[in-house]
Amino acid sequence: MKKLSILGSTGSIGDSTLKVIDNLKGQFKIKYLSANNNFKKLADQALRYNPEYVIIDKEFYQDLKDILGTSKIKILTIEEGLDQATSDKNVDIVVNAIVGSFGLRPTINAAKNGKIIALANKESLVMAGENVKSLMKEFGSKIIPIDSEHSAILQSLNGEEYSAINKIILTASGGPFRDRKDSLEDVSIEDALAHPNWSMGDKISIDSATMMNKGFELIEAVHLFDLGPERIEIIIHPESIIHSMVEFIDGSVIAQLGLPDMMVPIQYALTYPERKKLDLPKLDLHKLGTLNFFDPNTKMFPAINVAIEAIKEGGTVPVVLNAVNEIMVYKFLKGKIKFTDIVKNVEEEISKHKKIKDPTIDQIFEVNDEIWKRLH
Repeated sequence: MKKLSILGSTGSIGDSTLKVIDNLKGQFKIKYLSANNNFKKLADQALRYNPEYVIIDKEFYQDLKDILGTSKIKILTIEEGLDQATSDKNVDIVVNAIVGSFGLRPTINAAKNGKIIALANKESLVMAGENVKSLMKEFGSKIIPIDSEHSAILQSLNGEEYSAINKIILTASGGPFRDRKDSLEDVSIEDALAHPNWSMGDKISIDSATMMNKGFELIEAVHLFDLGPERIEIIIHPESIIHSMVEFIDGSVIAQLGLPDMMVPIQYALTYPERKKLDLPKLDLHKLGTLNFFDPNTKMFPAINVAIEAIKEGGTVPVVLNAVNEIMVYKFLKGKIKFTDIVKNVEEEISKHKKIKDPTIDQIFEVNDEIWKRLH
């Protein structure tokens, strides 16, 4: 029985991961569950799954302790808990479903400790892809992507050599504004959160609406599959049935299809390279009828090109891309800026940044922290 640390267990990815654990009865034991501030939900999960440890922000430590009462489950604060959950010798797989740049440090620590990392935290590879890959090579850790797009690429590559790849085709739903023809200046928070295909947290929903999410996924694909950004194509696919494709040097294209449900890529990551039965609604091509594809409108959604230029520049530019975007998304969610200001501010900060070409991990954190102190 493999032992798991699930970081960010109270979010949408965490919920789906626990459903996968239910499906794979007896195959996994949860040792750590972590949350930021949702102590009530974390307590419910803890009482149901009986992990050895739960991790919560110190502000909510006593609240969680009061609910768990006489339970033998140990409570750790985030400061100590995430380090322990990613370095524990008895943990086989670390599921990193933490949202935002806060998820980078756990990925680094898990990599240093030779863990299998089921990665949903995009920011880890966006901010520090080269550094994380170097640590993986040094300490023998491995990343299995949870993102549906990167899982689809991994599945399409099953048994194939990376040298046979001609290009990767990342599919995108297009978000809630994919059919919009007029300006996005007056977009409301509610409209931006209303994703047509996926149920996600607020941060990733806004990233999907600006299409920065797809730019991040392109950067992740660069690091995961060792391809230049010029060999990764983004295409809008409104139905979200084809989760991504790989075109090979002989012209063949292999795609992974399925109804949109995050349990599929999560279970594949946990059982890789095996497949296990999963009772979900199955794809019915007769009912589906038609699949549509079209090019993204990069004038209306400039985030895609901003992300592409950031990974081409490399160094600390993707750190700036991620940090400023994250800050501006939360400002938009608080009603402090307009929707279109998110990417405008990202572009402005990148243009002013003095790049560090080959940053250390410490320098990456320094750049990230400076931006948060200055703009948050």
